[in-house]
Parts: sequence; structure tokens; C-alpha cells
Amino acid sequence: MITYKGYSGKAEYDDEAVIFHGEVIGLRDVVTFTSTSVEELQKSFEESIDDYLDFCKSMNEPPDVPAP
Repeated sequence: MITYKGYSGKAEYDDEAVIFHGEVIGLRDVVTFTSTSVEELQKSFEESIDDYLDFCKSMNEPPDVPAP
């Protein structure tokens, strides 16, 4: 499990697509991330969280927060 700004994510490796695919957990909104390497996985996760927060701000909507 990886974390950033209070959000948590999990990822799995798809050996057919040769890619990691992950999802932020504990949200009603769907936030996903992908990476082609373990080294880039955390960066991709953080960028997805930042993009999600920026999108919510641009829509004047509060972001969903992880369930406690």
C-alpha cells in the first residue's frame, strides 16, 4: 500500500499489458494510476492525487476524503 496526502492506494501488476495499474482506496470517487515500473509507481500515484485535488478545486467541489 502506498500513501500521499492522507490518501492510500494499491496497485497490481498486469503481466499481459506489462504495466502496474492502481486505484486510490476508500473513496466514492474513482481515482486510478498506472506505471510501467516500480520506481515510477509512487510518482504516478502522487500525480493522480494532485490532479484529482486540482480538478475538485476547479469545479468548486470538495474532494472526497478517505474513510477513517
